[in-house]
Amino acid sequence: MLISPELAAAVNQQIGNEFGASMQYLSIAAHFQKRQLMLLTKLFVKQAEEEREHAMKFVNYIMETKGGLVIPAIPAPTPTFASAADAVEAALKWEEEVTRQISSLMDLAVAQNDYIAQSFLQWFIDEQLEEVVKMDRLLTIIRESGEKNLLMVEAYLVHVDKS
Repeated sequence: MLISPELAAAVNQQIGNEFGASMQYLSIAAHFQKRQLMLLTKLFVKQAEEEREHAMKFVNYIMETKGGLVIPAIPAPTPTFASAADAVEAALKWEEEVTRQISSLMDLAVAQNDYIAQSFLQWFIDEQLEEVVKMDRLLTIIRESGEKNLLMVEAYLVHVDKS
Protein backbone atom coordinates (compact mmCIF):
# COMPACT_ATOMS: atom_id res chain seq x y z
CA MET A 1 0.00 0.00 0.00
CA LEU A 2 1.41 3.40 -1.03
CA ILE A 3 -0.75 5.34 1.44
CA SER A 4 -1.19 5.12 5.19
CA PRO A 5 -4.58 4.00 6.54
CA GLU A 6 -4.97 7.40 8.23
CA LEU A 7 -4.37 9.35 5.01
CA ALA A 8 -6.54 6.91 3.03
CA ALA A 9 -9.43 7.55 5.44
CA ALA A 10 -8.97 11.32 5.09
CA VAL A 11 -8.87 11.08 1.29
CA ASN A 12 -12.03 8.97 1.30
CA GLN A 13 -13.73 11.68 3.38
CA GLN A 14 -12.58 14.26 0.84
CA ILE A 15 -14.14 12.21 -1.95
CA GLY A 16 -17.47 12.60 -0.18
CA ASN A 17 -16.82 16.30 0.34
CA GLU A 18 -16.13 16.81 -3.37
CA PHE A 19 -19.23 14.86 -4.47
CA GLY A 20 -21.25 16.87 -1.93
CA ALA A 21 -19.89 20.10 -3.40
CA SER A 22 -20.93 18.94 -6.84
CA MET A 23 -24.51 18.44 -5.63
CA GLN A 24 -24.49 21.82 -3.87
CA TYR A 25 -23.36 23.56 -7.04
CA LEU A 26 -26.19 21.90 -8.95
CA SER A 27 -28.59 23.24 -6.35
CA ILE A 28 -27.13 26.73 -6.82
CA ALA A 29 -27.45 26.32 -10.60
CA ALA A 30 -31.12 25.44 -10.15
CA HIS A 31 -31.60 28.61 -8.09
CA PHE A 32 -30.33 30.72 -10.99
CA GLN A 33 -32.16 28.66 -13.62
CA LYS A 34 -35.49 29.37 -11.89
CA ARG A 35 -34.71 33.07 -12.31
CA GLN A 36 -33.81 32.63 -15.99
CA LEU A 37 -30.21 33.74 -15.37
CA MET A 38 -28.69 31.34 -17.83
CA LEU A 39 -25.03 32.37 -17.62
CA LEU A 40 -25.04 32.03 -13.85
CA THR A 41 -26.80 28.69 -14.28
CA LYS A 42 -24.16 27.57 -16.77
CA LEU A 43 -21.34 28.74 -14.48
CA PHE A 44 -22.61 26.66 -11.56
CA VAL A 45 -23.37 23.59 -13.68
CA LYS A 46 -19.77 23.79 -14.92
CA GLN A 47 -18.61 24.21 -11.31
CA ALA A 48 -20.60 21.09 -10.34
CA GLU A 49 -18.92 19.13 -13.12
CA GLU A 50 -15.52 20.39 -11.97
CA GLU A 51 -16.17 19.27 -8.38
CA ARG A 52 -17.17 15.83 -9.65
CA GLU A 53 -13.91 15.70 -11.62
CA HIS A 54 -12.04 16.58 -8.42
CA ALA A 55 -13.79 13.74 -6.60
CA MET A 56 -12.80 11.37 -9.38
CA LYS A 57 -9.16 12.48 -9.13
CA PHE A 58 -9.26 11.48 -5.47
CA VAL A 59 -11.01 8.19 -6.37
CA ASN A 60 -8.30 7.37 -8.89
CA TYR A 61 -5.58 8.31 -6.40
CA ILE A 62 -6.99 6.13 -3.62
CA MET A 63 -7.35 3.22 -6.03
CA GLU A 64 -3.85 3.62 -7.46
CA THR A 65 -2.33 3.75 -3.97
CA LYS A 66 -4.45 0.74 -2.90
CA GLY A 67 -5.86 2.69 0.02
CA GLY A 68 -9.31 1.11 -0.19
CA LEU A 69 -12.14 3.16 -1.63
CA VAL A 70 -14.90 3.90 0.91
CA ILE A 71 -17.17 6.74 -0.20
CA PRO A 72 -18.94 8.30 2.79
CA ALA A 73 -22.56 9.39 2.89
CA ILE A 74 -23.13 12.69 1.14
CA PRO A 75 -25.40 15.23 2.86
CA ALA A 76 -28.25 16.72 0.89
CA PRO A 77 -27.46 20.13 -0.60
CA THR A 78 -29.14 23.30 0.59
CA PRO A 79 -32.19 23.35 -1.69
CA THR A 80 -33.04 27.06 -1.79
CA PHE A 81 -31.46 30.45 -1.26
CA ALA A 82 -33.01 33.78 -0.30
CA SER A 83 -30.99 35.70 -2.88
CA ALA A 84 -28.27 35.47 -5.50
CA ALA A 85 -25.78 36.83 -2.98
CA ASP A 86 -26.74 34.11 -0.48
CA ALA A 87 -26.22 31.42 -3.12
CA VAL A 88 -22.78 32.69 -4.13
CA GLU A 89 -21.81 33.37 -0.52
CA ALA A 90 -22.56 29.68 0.19
CA ALA A 91 -20.27 28.77 -2.72
CA LEU A 92 -17.50 31.02 -1.41
CA LYS A 93 -17.79 29.60 2.10
CA TRP A 94 -17.65 26.11 0.62
CA GLU A 95 -14.48 26.89 -1.34
CA GLU A 96 -12.89 28.34 1.79
CA GLU A 97 -13.82 25.15 3.67
CA VAL A 98 -12.40 22.96 0.90
CA THR A 99 -9.18 24.98 1.09
CA ARG A 100 -8.97 24.11 4.80
CA GLN A 101 -9.73 20.45 4.05
CA ILE A 102 -7.05 20.18 1.37
CA SER A 103 -4.56 21.96 3.64
CA SER A 104 -5.30 19.42 6.36
CA LEU A 105 -4.67 16.60 3.91
CA MET A 106 -1.37 18.21 2.97
CA ASP A 107 -0.45 18.64 6.64
CA LEU A 108 -1.05 14.92 7.16
CA ALA A 109 0.98 13.99 4.07
CA VAL A 110 3.85 16.21 5.23
CA ALA A 111 3.74 14.75 8.76
CA GLN A 112 3.94 11.27 7.26
CA ASN A 113 6.70 12.19 4.80
CA ASP A 114 4.38 10.98 2.01
CA TYR A 115 5.94 12.75 -0.95
CA ILE A 116 3.65 11.06 -3.46
CA ALA A 117 0.60 12.44 -1.64
CA GLN A 118 2.23 15.86 -1.33
CA SER A 119 2.82 15.98 -5.06
CA PHE A 120 -0.76 14.88 -5.75
CA LEU A 121 -2.26 17.40 -3.30
CA GLN A 122 -0.25 20.37 -4.57
CA TRP A 123 -2.49 20.54 -7.66
CA PHE A 124 -5.55 20.89 -5.41
CA ILE A 125 -3.88 23.59 -3.33
CA ASP A 126 -3.17 25.60 -6.47
CA GLU A 127 -6.72 24.98 -7.71
CA GLN A 128 -8.22 26.26 -4.48
CA LEU A 129 -6.67 29.69 -4.89
CA GLU A 130 -8.38 29.97 -8.27
CA GLU A 131 -11.72 28.74 -6.88
CA VAL A 132 -11.78 31.07 -3.88
CA VAL A 133 -10.81 34.08 -5.99
CA LYS A 134 -13.49 33.26 -8.59
CA MET A 135 -16.30 33.01 -6.04
CA ASP A 136 -15.09 36.06 -4.10
CA ARG A 137 -15.09 38.17 -7.27
CA LEU A 138 -18.52 36.91 -8.30
CA LEU A 139 -19.95 37.67 -4.87
CA THR A 140 -18.50 41.19 -5.00
CA ILE A 141 -20.04 41.78 -8.45
CA ILE A 142 -23.44 40.47 -7.29
CA ARG A 143 -23.41 42.61 -4.16
CA GLU A 144 -22.38 45.73 -6.10
CA SER A 145 -25.01 45.11 -8.78
CA GLY A 146 -27.80 44.35 -6.34
CA GLU A 147 -30.55 41.76 -6.54
CA LYS A 148 -32.57 43.85 -9.02
CA ASN A 149 -29.65 44.20 -11.45
CA LEU A 150 -28.55 40.59 -11.91
CA LEU A 151 -28.66 41.04 -15.68
CA MET A 152 -25.59 43.23 -15.15
CA VAL A 153 -23.91 40.20 -13.58
CA GLU A 154 -24.83 38.18 -16.65
CA ALA A 155 -23.24 40.91 -18.81
CA TYR A 156 -20.12 40.73 -16.62
CA LEU A 157 -19.97 36.97 -17.18
CA VAL A 158 -20.12 37.49 -20.95
CA HIS A 159 -17.18 39.86 -20.68
CA VAL A 160 -15.20 37.46 -18.45
CA ASP A 161 -15.77 34.56 -20.87
CA LYS A 162 -14.34 36.61 -23.74
CA SER A 163 -11.13 37.55 -21.93
